[in-house]
Amino acid sequence: MARAAGVSESTVGRIWKQYGLKPHRVAGFKISNDPHCEEKLVDIVALYLDPPEHAIVLSVDEKSQIQALDRSQPGLPMKKGRCGTMTHDYKRNGTTTLFAALNTLDGTVISETMARHRHDEWLKFLKRLQRETPKKLELHIICDNYATHKHPAVTKWLEAHKRVHVHFTPTSSSWLNMVERFFRDITENRIRRGVFRAVPELESAIQTYIANHNAAPKPFIWTASANDILAKVARARKALDAAHGADVTK
Repeated sequence: MARAAGVSESTVGRIWKQYGLKPHRVAGFKISNDPHCEEKLVDIVALYLDPPEHAIVLSVDEKSQIQALDRSQPGLPMKKGRCGTMTHDYKRNGTTTLFAALNTLDGTVISETMARHRHDEWLKFLKRLQRETPKKLELHIICDNYATHKHPAVTKWLEAHKRVHVHFTPTSSSWLNMVERFFRDITENRIRRGVFRAVPELESAIQTYIANHNAAPKPFIWTASANDILAKVARARKALDAAHGADVTK
């Protein structure tokens, strides 16, 4: 760019810095093609902003294939003037799946780690949520469109338990499921920084983190209205159509 513009590389750097330009970075996105996107979005945002009375709203998902990674060499601890270190390479010691249900009102988390994440494990976790929440309250569960969440065995169980209501997010809209914020935090604060020589060590670290979280929970506060989100989606569709001259929903 400096050569094409006839200026020095440092000048290009100063211009980028002045205007906050970072052309080396690319942000990922995907607009949902779900034909019922607006209906589902409005439904879920209403659960966040205006939850029903005499009910519990749980944002639920599974974080699969969490790896128990052991570093090839010991790292150095953090100290004044130096960050903690760890090797870039590692040894894989197996995986686990974390099932988590975030109470959107008080921020507490019901969780369980399991070796797999089939419909059997999902149904087992749903049954636990049914047992561990007050029977006098309706139970609203927000989850994504993963096939195991809609398995016939799961659907049959839900039909027999009328107090449990499932709300599916639009496709390609995991950001709408509040528990993803919790998954981000546990990944950054505990899993990614850990050294685990076996799966039980990893699972113990996860459960200890969640126990500490539940000792002083802080709910995530949802502020965006459905109208604001839909307007932003509409602007994104318009910009993509203008840039590519095509219908991005196809």
